[in-house]
Amino acid sequence: MKKTRITKLLSFSVCIVLIAAMALCMTACNDKQTASDPVSSDVTETTKQEVKKVGEGDTTFDFTVVDLDGNETKFQVATDKTTVGEALLDAGLIVGDEGEYGLYVKTVNGIALDYDTDGKYWAFYINDEYAMSGADSTDIVEGDLYTFKAE
Repeated sequence: MKKTRITKLLSFSVCIVLIAAMALCMTACNDKQTASDPVSSDVTETTKQEVKKVGEGDTTFDFTVVDLDGNETKFQVATDKTTVGEALLDAGLIVGDEGEYGLYVKTVNGIALDYDTDGKYWAFYINDEYAMSGADSTDIVEGDLYTFKAE
């Protein structure tokens, strides 16, 4: 009877020690993951990102450039122009050629892409949706986000 009691007590003690060790290990692993979590770092970088103010005028809108590596450059554009294309041309943020379908944007924020030579192009987005019109025929709506993404 004494042996059974000692065996049960010893088994119970070993279980308690194992549970405590597992709890400590899990806490240490979670601390390491949080410290090296890339999502936390990205959030910090995004909130620190500088918004460059360009142009002059009574109307302002937000404009983002996303390069081939996914790097974003954010602008707040002030203008008296009526279309996004006119405002970006006036601010020197885009360069392109006039074609039968409107302005074919080849350079954005100093980065040149040409589908005919490298298979890459600048895609125009409004509020993170692919635009159904070109920048030169899109009227500025304050509060909307306009983006050119390298694709």
